[in-house]
Amino acid sequence: MPHPNKVVRDALQYASDNDWRIVQGGSHAWGQMYCPYNDKTCRCGEFCRASIWSTPKNPENHAKQIRRIVDNCVLQKTQNLSAEE
Repeated sequence: MPHPNKVVRDALQYASDNDWRIVQGGSHAWGQMYCPYNDKTCRCGEFCRASIWSTPKNPENHAKQIRRIVDNCVLQKTQNLSAEE
């Protein structure tokens, strides 16, 4: 079942397109998203996993947060830099 909000759904598609794993279900959240890199150099898990809320207070801000988490992944940035060289 896709996320009920289109803006959040689009952000989840962005995360999925960047190889983040989206898992639906959980007690208080619609689901979780997991970083594709399982590495100790990541920011102590801060950006390795994120909750996706079912009914965020501000869906646009929640979607921006999801995109920001994907874009700020330390290992994703490293991969992008080495691809540019």
